[in-house]
Amino acid sequence: MKAIGFKTSLSIEEKDSFIEFETVKPTPGPHDLLVKIDAISVNPVDFKIRQSAAKDTVLETPKIIGWDAVGIVQAVGEKVTLFEVGDLVYYAGDITKQGSNAEYQIIDERIVGNKPTSLTNAEAAAIPLTGLTAWEILFDRIRINPEKDKGKSILIIGGAGGVGSIAIQLAKKIAGLTVIATASRPETIDWCKKQGADFVVDHKNLIESVREAGFQNVDFILDFVDTNAYWDIMAELIKPQGHIASITGSAEPVVLNKLKGKSVSFSWELMYTRSMFQTEDMIEQHHILNKIADLLDEGVLKTTLKETYKGLTAENLKKAHQLLESGKTIGKIAIKF
Repeated sequence: MKAIGFKTSLSIEEKDSFIEFETVKPTPGPHDLLVKIDAISVNPVDFKIRQSAAKDTVLETPKIIGWDAVGIVQAVGEKVTLFEVGDLVYYAGDITKQGSNAEYQIIDERIVGNKPTSLTNAEAAAIPLTGLTAWEILFDRIRINPEKDKGKSILIIGGAGGVGSIAIQLAKKIAGLTVIATASRPETIDWCKKQGADFVVDHKNLIESVREAGFQNVDFILDFVDTNAYWDIMAELIKPQGHIASITGSAEPVVLNKLKGKSVSFSWELMYTRSMFQTEDMIEQHHILNKIADLLDEGVLKTTLKETYKGLTAENLKKAHQLLESGKTIGKIAIKF
């Protein structure tokens, strides 16, 4: 099968930052599906791993990355019960295994959903990783209850990005929250409003912007940009007994003491946790993806796809990574095979 990967971590402008190669089609294990991939999308985790996974070394076997895919089930493992050959599926993958930048991939059925029928394959490929991340951070980490929390305020830092775009929709339409999103360019402000944000504020002067929008403090904060850069700001803006959650990690320890006086909770979210640790509730990602598919088919949610490239080529992956690395991406980029 054809695949695209890398043997060493290079700048995306370098000729061999991605290489096309032939490899053996994988064989599914007991709980695995073999999927013939038709469309993928790219995420910031892709370029972060490309930049770090083979630093100062040359891998013997190219590493295949990519963690969003739509495709058709070609074969199933002996213990598979959720899917059959011929099913059209979508998923965000497992960071411990080879990725989706290839013609075929094996994937554990418990982290796979039925592809939304109303979306094209490219539109559906834009959803799994960001949809799972946004759903988990809202409903598994902060544990927002739409009945109890309806009308409360949430600040989403990084509203126009991939996760922010779907998080705005879920927070507004499913959780019933008042959504404040950050953006600064006219095109990103417009995008956030189209996703359903009630207020769009300037991340460059966040405290003042939030208060000018009429909020002294907010009930919840989601950080999709930089935990350390916004830590003091989040500690200032969060309400007493509020909840902050982040996906961005931190090179330096976060100063949790700054939250103590307000009795504020803090959570990390990593979409890969369930698959990395084979958690007892790993199948929950299957259920979440199916719930999101239903909401997309009902028109409650909409795809966050912004741009599509045609063809599984090293050149298209380079273009997509360059755009992601610029930090100016709006919504999601997909590649249709």
